Amino acid sequence: MNGLKHSRYISCFLQWTSSAGLFMLAIILIIFLGKEIFILSVLLFSKANIVTTHSLLEGIVTYFLYFEFIALIIMYFKSRYEFPLQYFIHIGITALIRLIIIEHKGPAEVLAYAGSILLMVIALYIASFRVRDS
Repeated sequence: MNGLKHSRYISCFLQWTSSAGLFMLAIILIIFLGKEIFILSVLLFSKANIVTTHSLLEGIVTYFLYFEFIALIIMYFKSRYEFPLQYFIHIGITALIRLIIIEHKGPAEVLAYAGSILLMVIALYIASFRVRDS
């Protein structure tokens, strides 16, 4: 009986520690999100007009990556300390889109990334279908 009590204390402590760490990570991501908003606004409203479509798209996709990680942390706390699979797939799709925009080296590589995105979209559909049935 005493061992069960200790394991509950240990699990509560570890849960609290991981939650505190995720909360601090969320604050850091919010700061980076604000920084990205500032960078995008400077790019858009700069009088020098050195805005390229590439840099603007890179900033927008990076913004969405920060936003999705913050949403993932929010869902972690809302779903009682579980990470929903759909959010990881969303983040993976966004990361691959960013990779295609920034480092599009050759057609074969872009095709491989596009195939990976297609697989993740199929996985997202299957995962969302399973969630609706439960």
